[in-house]
Amino acid sequence: MPSETAETAEIVVVPHTHWDREWYLPFQRFRAGLVRTLDEVLGIMAADPGYRFTMDGQLAALEDYLEVRPERLPLVRALVTEGRLAAGPWLVLADSFLCSGETLVRNLEYGVRGAEALGGVMRVGYLPDQFGHCAQLPQILRLAGFEHACLWRGVPARVDRDAFAWTGADGSTIRTQYLPGGYAGAVALFSGPAEAAPDRLAAFAETMRPWNPDGPLLAMYGADHSTPAPDIASCGVRLATLGDYLAGRGPSVAGLPAVTGELRSAARAGLLPGVVSARVPAKRAMARAERVIARYAEPLAALWLPGDPAAARLLESAWRRLITCAGHDSITGCGADETAQQVAARIAEAEQTGQAVVDLVSASLAERVARDRLVVVNPSPFARTALVLADLPESRARLLAPGGGPVPLQRLELAPTLLGETTVDGLARLLGRLHDRELSGQRIVSWEADAAGGLFTLVVGRHATTGYDYSALRRAVLDGAAARPGPWRVRTLAEPVVTVAARVSVPPLGRTVLTTAPTTEPVVDSAAAPAAESGAGPAAGPATGLLPARPRGDASGPAAPATAAPVRVGPGGAGLDNGLLRVTVAPDGTLSLAGSAGAGARGAEVRGVGRIVDGGDAGDTYDHAPPRHDLLVDTPVSVEVETLCAGPLVSVLEIRRAYRWPAWSSPDGRSEQTEAVTVTTRAELRAGEPYLRLETSFDNRARDHRVRWHAPLPRPAAESFAEGQFAVVRRGLTVEGGCGEHPLPTFPAEGFVSAGGLAVLLDQVTEYELTGGELALTLLRSVGHLSRDGNAHRPEPAGPALPTPDAQCPGPTAMRFAVLPHAGTWDEAGLPRLAEEYRHELLAVPGSGGGPDAQDVPPAAPAPAGPLPAAGGSPGRGPLSGAGDGLPGRGPLSVEGAGVLLTALRERDGALEVRLVAEHPAATEAVLRGSFRAARRAGLLGAAGEPLEVAGGAVRLPLRPYEIATLHLAR
Repeated sequence: MPSETAETAEIVVVPHTHWDREWYLPFQRFRAGLVRTLDEVLGIMAADPGYRFTMDGQLAALEDYLEVRPERLPLVRALVTEGRLAAGPWLVLADSFLCSGETLVRNLEYGVRGAEALGGVMRVGYLPDQFGHCAQLPQILRLAGFEHACLWRGVPARVDRDAFAWTGADGSTIRTQYLPGGYAGAVALFSGPAEAAPDRLAAFAETMRPWNPDGPLLAMYGADHSTPAPDIASCGVRLATLGDYLAGRGPSVAGLPAVTGELRSAARAGLLPGVVSARVPAKRAMARAERVIARYAEPLAALWLPGDPAAARLLESAWRRLITCAGHDSITGCGADETAQQVAARIAEAEQTGQAVVDLVSASLAERVARDRLVVVNPSPFARTALVLADLPESRARLLAPGGGPVPLQRLELAPTLLGETTVDGLARLLGRLHDRELSGQRIVSWEADAAGGLFTLVVGRHATTGYDYSALRRAVLDGAAARPGPWRVRTLAEPVVTVAARVSVPPLGRTVLTTAPTTEPVVDSAAAPAAESGAGPAAGPATGLLPARPRGDASGPAAPATAAPVRVGPGGAGLDNGLLRVTVAPDGTLSLAGSAGAGARGAEVRGVGRIVDGGDAGDTYDHAPPRHDLLVDTPVSVEVETLCAGPLVSVLEIRRAYRWPAWSSPDGRSEQTEAVTVTTRAELRAGEPYLRLETSFDNRARDHRVRWHAPLPRPAAESFAEGQFAVVRRGLTVEGGCGEHPLPTFPAEGFVSAGGLAVLLDQVTEYELTGGELALTLLRSVGHLSRDGNAHRPEPAGPALPTPDAQCPGPTAMRFAVLPHAGTWDEAGLPRLAEEYRHELLAVPGSGGGPDAQDVPPAAPAPAGPLPAAGGSPGRGPLSGAGDGLPGRGPLSVEGAGVLLTALRERDGALEVRLVAEHPAATEAVLRGSFRAARRAGLLGAAGEPLEVAGGAVRLPLRPYEIATLHLAR
């Protein structure tokens, strides 16, 4: 081969591979190929000291390899330490729109930490194949100490250089290397006859030089799951890692094209935006797991179980599983069905592990209060007055506040009492089933023997406030056995329990302890009574209604008072009114919403909210594509409205609309055969809340279609504002197309979306579009192929044309969100605060100990407490309880400030690490108050920063718009 020439001297070759951990094959089958590839690469590197290799910017590939080849760890560590094998900086290559901002931070943290343990991290924000990039990635990378990013998709047409200055939502700028030919731009550079290599190198230089008029050219030599040739160094080119190449270019952005905000253009590469709505149930599960881990398990363990090694290890495990699900071919849903099944299982395991930590906290705190107490905990860093569910003994179905006053209650339902019935040959056999004081995980309350009828009845419950004498129970069993030697029926009854909704005030990140009290008045079934008869206000007597499956969540808007007007149901169940929002049901099942002064929305009104539109989808998991002759169905065959619950604290209407949807679609059109589908909308209005909670559900029996929820805008809008990944992003009505991809202006939103005076609060990443003066949310998109060769919105396949029947999402499906009209801008309406409250509910659990004197008793093994309630769904009977927050009258930590949100709270080296973001369009100030003696700023990855002044138990921190700040507080 020739020695270095003028053409080769200006080319720097970066050997690499892009490794999808899971995609059209599940993880373990792809890993088998990874082992073969890295075996070859490491063999080449061991034989050639000049060889360099970049392992795709994700540490997980090396970890996956070393699990199979642990004997290669010394070689891998030596190569990483020498700088020849580039490791990290990410744990996985995550989709930045389909996970939370905090998950992105932890992804970087775990990747950097793991790579440094191997010998060093590649300090380049390498993002080779993600489907666009969120607006806060420049700030995240700069806060982690990075000076370079490198990416391919999403770059707008105005970028005409191979580098640009990318500025994030807060103003942080990072030099970003653009890959004009993609991460596989030089994959064919060394293919073909060896004697033709100089010609190929010269052609590459001629093609790339317009992108980079000065300096060496970057040649990314590699592709998906590829192994580089072993002898490329003999071609006379320079080999480098990606980090080596960018270090030589320097961090300066002078003279480079400038781009601000998110990157969602298809001008230079296909964006594949349909992944946002592919396999919607996975997006729901991911968001729920993120909340359980980041906003319940981790902060509560830091506050209530500091230094607990079991909690720390469980949290580590939960985060790692969660992060691996954020991969750009994982949570996106654009993989094989087997891959999607594994992702779903890992998400579930991550959530369950986080829930186990909440169980540990619950067990520790619950035993510090007596069994006649109920502890309610607030996960938000500001005071909340909200609804929470609790199961109480029917005989003690009242709650008293710490001062002894009554807590506003609404009775919802009476739980069934018969737990089981069986027959035993002799009653004495029953003693073998009794374990001390418990039976079936509950405490024995009482018993009764009926020898004449051969019936022995046991009553058990979780709320028993007194013990029992086992010897007396044993004597009753033996006496009964002697009186009746034959068979006995043994019946187990639950202590009568009623579910109530209580409106409770709780301090920031703190708790309040309520006391159950005897029920002194008869129960009125409010679902069968007019609203006027169910009480004059929230302090009225108990009432029934809401069933467990109904949509529930936390209550109270930003300025909700401790008392609020009752929620009333209109005549015939035609509407709801809580003094802040008035809701009316139209004959077609859509809703009219009218706001009032309490929500800052006086005069804001919108009609026709909730129109359901079903259309065909002849696309795939990457891109929606309507049939050539589409048929949109938006008119119901029939409409029914039923009042499920009628105040005073919460009222619920159920709207059932029957439709006939085409059974399937093809690229040409939709079938004449139809499926009968009933779309059920449960509309819930609570006292003190300025928004209407909605749950829309149906049994999906059709194929290849898209179902969207539409709402007209109160006023014309040419832009939308969507919250997600530490920012609120402004978007127009169009997107930049290119590369043959149809420019479909559908976008992701994580926390809320607002346009034209209408806002929707979300509890999962949701696809939306502004179309025809309406806001449309995608409830479900059903498709049957990973990639379809004839996709009308994309000329080239995005992957193999594999059938994916599970991506049709058959069976029951539901989505929860809340809607409100508002005056002014999104920040004037306080939407970040409302979204925080909607997504994060109060938790409640009965006490399990002997009272205040039991505070020093070691925690018992936790009893199963049930999962956390779905955010935006049912308020918890969640498993957290507690007896002390360390500060009389307030919580252990509070955060104030316009638009200032808490995104993380955890223990780090004995201190509390707090992460905040200012989701506000103007400069603001965060004020932290609590029982800490010192504070300092910290780096995104935990490095100590400058000290902060603590005055009067408070820290004041000025923040730029959308600034992310990490602080360490000494307890």
